[in-house]
Amino acid sequence: MPNQPDAEPRQAPANEGRGWRLLGIALMLAALVFAATKAPDRPLETLVQRWALPPSEFIELQGQLVHLRDVGPRGDPTPLLLLHGTSDSLHTWAGWVERLQKQLPERRVITVDLPGFGLTGPSAQEDYRNEAYLTFLKRLLQKLDIKEVMLAGNSLGGELAWQYALDHPEQVRALILVDAAGYAMAPLDVPLGFALARTPVLNRLGDVVLPRALVARSVRAVYGDPNRASPEVIDRFFELTLRSGNREALRQRLSQMTPGSRSAEIKGLRAPTLILWGEQDRLIPPQFAEAFAKDIPGARLALLPGLGHTPQQEDPQASLAPVLSFLTTLKP
Repeated sequence: MPNQPDAEPRQAPANEGRGWRLLGIALMLAALVFAATKAPDRPLETLVQRWALPPSEFIELQGQLVHLRDVGPRGDPTPLLLLHGTSDSLHTWAGWVERLQKQLPERRVITVDLPGFGLTGPSAQEDYRNEAYLTFLKRLLQKLDIKEVMLAGNSLGGELAWQYALDHPEQVRALILVDAAGYAMAPLDVPLGFALARTPVLNRLGDVVLPRALVARSVRAVYGDPNRASPEVIDRFFELTLRSGNREALRQRLSQMTPGSRSAEIKGLRAPTLILWGEQDRLIPPQFAEAFAKDIPGARLALLPGLGHTPQQEDPQASLAPVLSFLTTLKP
């Protein structure tokens, strides 16, 4: 039988070849993006030189090193303790502390990185419920030998401040609630970083990938004027998020939150209270400032035009002015 001619090789359709080339390009671009945004954890010692400048110090508490700054005369009978919010650090209060030292040199002012955030890093117990933070505050004040305190807090820090005042009314001289949490939240806008940290699978990807642009977008989202978010502030949020264990701590904190669980108790507060709120806050809108003012007997309310969720950071001078006025009304 005569040989049959070999079958001609099949020619791939042009669009099929083009598809494979596009897929290859997409994979290369994805690899480049991954390489450019890969962000492994950073050990504490690599961050101290930039973010723990004097008067920073570290103390041992609850089995871990706690980053704090403690300025002013130790003889002040009622120091001011400032508590930051979720994913923030004691640096958010730097503008306030600087001005308080100049205008009220007799005042002792303490700022601290809460467990799970800043240079303090993750809790050894992996417990980020409010109850654990309240125990932390009690032990911190005992460690510093403080019998009476004025508490100021932003967001999560504000929630911890008023809850500590409820639990220890004899110890809290006054409250300053700055865009504080406490009621069941109804945010108008949630920073993208928080949204991703709550999203299964994507939040695990965040352990190895963290685009600085994502951090910048999240920081700007809580400002009344996004242009006020300086490159240094964005650098700080970016680098301290990378502190070993902080990303996992944020996931755990968000999963352990119980918004509004003690809101019915707010009416029981009796400490002199200043409620300070950015009018452009879209994370905890000003309607909650009005709720605090209604529920806390005798509370003063100061709204800050043009400012967002972290007014102490966005405009230290404007946000501190009502605080200075409030402090003068307190009896010795």
